[in-house]
Amino acid sequence: MEQDTKTISSELKWLDTATQLLDNRFRIPGTDIRFGLDFLIGLMPGIGDIASLSISGLLVTVMARKGASGMVILKMLWNILIDAIVGTVPILGDIFDLAYRANRRNLELLQEHYVEGEHDGSAWPVVIFILLIVLGLIVAATYAVWWVLAESYSILVG
Repeated sequence: MEQDTKTISSELKWLDTATQLLDNRFRIPGTDIRFGLDFLIGLMPGIGDIASLSISGLLVTVMARKGASGMVILKMLWNILIDAIVGTVPILGDIFDLAYRANRRNLELLQEHYVEGEHDGSAWPVVIFILLIVLGLIVAATYAVWWVLAESYSILVG
């Protein structure tokens, strides 16, 4: 799906505005520390983290619809995952949110993809690798549970 430069520029501008609102809109007076709605929403324990994750996911969905490659989407999801996991830790997660800015990172990935032609390629090899690891962990966990139950049974029955 080939898009002209003007269309890409207008789409990136809209995403830049949304990202600015989420990550950099406000400044702590007397400092260079900037934050956005993502940080403010994240201050609400539990609900804020889910809302923030949802908004970030929505942005990635929009970016995917605009033609981002599978590899770009995978890198964006990784940024969101890191932000979501660390964001669940009280206080530390909020401080991390001030510095990490997953939405801004994702916009930069998309700009690099569109403008510089970077991050091309399919994400399927990485996704398949991750799925194989998860499958291996499930098999290992199932075996471990079976082994514990078998050993417990043999101890009880004698």
